Amino acid sequence: MRTEAADRKFQIECTHDLATLSTEELESMAEAGQEVIEVHRVLAKTSDNIVGELLRGHETFFEWDHYPPGDVYDSESHGQFYYHAHPPDQRFEGEHGHFHTFLRPKGMPPGIKPAPVPGFEKPEDPDDELSHLIAIAMTKEGFPFRLFTVNRWVTGEVWYVAEDVATLLDCFKVDHAQPSWPVNRWTSGMIHLFKPQIVELLQARDRAVAAWVEEHPDGDVYEDRELEVTSYVAVSVEDQVRAVARVLMQRI
Repeated sequence: MRTEAADRKFQIECTHDLATLSTEELESMAEAGQEVIEVHRVLAKTSDNIVGELLRGHETFFEWDHYPPGDVYDSESHGQFYYHAHPPDQRFEGEHGHFHTFLRPKGMPPGIKPAPVPGFEKPEDPDDELSHLIAIAMTKEGFPFRLFTVNRWVTGEVWYVAEDVATLLDCFKVDHAQPSWPVNRWTSGMIHLFKPQIVELLQARDRAVAAWVEEHPDGDVYEDRELEVTSYVAVSVEDQVRAVARVLMQRI
C-alpha cells in the first residue's frame, strides 16, 4: 500500500538554474504563470477554486472515479487530463486529489516512439499509445502543492523515456471551453510554468525505475504495485512566478 513514508525517498530537490534558460523560455513561463494566477483570481472572486470548479454539478465525489467522466480531451492538440482521488490513507499529507495529464500520439512530434521496455504490448489503436506527462496534487483548499510522476501501471500509459516526455510538454494544451474553460486554461498553464521542474522529475523517474530494476531483477518493474510514485517535488505558483520575474528583470 502506498504511504507518505514509502513515497518520501522519491522526493527530489530541483536544481535547475532558471538563469540558464533563454529569454524566450522565461517569457513563455511568465505568460503561463500569469494565466494560472488570473484563473485563481477570477475563481476566488466567487469563493471558488480549481477543484470545486471541475467538480461543479457532481453531488457526490467518489474515490477513484475520473472527473469529468470520460476525461477532458482536446481533439486538436490531443492533450488529455482528469482529476481523481485515492482513499485518504493513500494520499499525500494534506492532499484532496490530483490531476493526471497526458498527450496522445496524434499530438506528438515526428520521431517520438514508445520506449523498448519489457512487457510492452502495442495497443490495437495506435492513438492509445498515450504518454503520461505529470500529475498535479491539490490541497483540500483547491490549490496545487506538489508535482509527481508515476509508474506505468498507475495510469495504464505507454512508457516513453524522460527525454521524449520532456519534448511533449510544449505540445500540451487544452483549448476549448468544456467542461470548464478556467480549469482547461489552468492545467495548460501549470505544465508550461513548471516545465523545468517537470523535466527534472521525469529524469528522476527514470533513475528510480532503473534503481528498482537493480534491486528487483526478477520482476516487471512497470507492473510492480510496490512502485507507484516515482518522483515528486513541492511547488508554489507564487514562488515560481516571482523567481521567473527576477531573472527576466536582470536581463533588462
